[in-house]
Amino acid sequence: MEIVFGCCLAFGALLAAVTLILGDALDAAVDGMFEWLSIDAHHVFQPVVLAGGITVFGGSGLLLARYSSLPAPGVYALAFCIAALVSAGIYFVYVRPMKNSENSLGYSMQDLAGKRAEVLTAIPEGGYGEVLVRVGAGNANHIAASFEGEAVPAGTPVVVVEVKEGTLYVAKLD
Repeated sequence: MEIVFGCCLAFGALLAAVTLILGDALDAAVDGMFEWLSIDAHHVFQPVVLAGGITVFGGSGLLLARYSSLPAPGVYALAFCIAALVSAGIYFVYVRPMKNSENSLGYSMQDLAGKRAEVLTAIPEGGYGEVLVRVGAGNANHIAASFEGEAVPAGTPVVVVEVKEGTLYVAKLD
């Protein structure tokens, strides 16, 4: 019984040490090599949660086996319950908030349809100008043309009607 718990504890400690010391180097070295292993499961099954659960199972099992008078099935059951509680804590305190805090600065040109913008460089009748569009936490300048084909002076608030061939077609905002 202590061998099982000891192996779980050693595996978790080794995994934590290797990840801490060599994590970035290993990630770069095997980039994409194990992509076929990835599972699209619930976020509860993140490696940090599973490794933490296995480590806590081993550690709590060792302590319960040495310092409690529980029979072997009771030690396994209680160690599993403790590991499940700690894994849930890791998930709700660390993994879930980190998942929710991820932001991307990338956007697609097609995402700009319907966005408000401001004309920076006047758009002549049948010609092109420049607009400033707020995207995420920043702003982006893009080439623009009038959707109706009429002139739009600088400083005019507009809305992006459509995006074609890298050009934003805008209309005056009423």
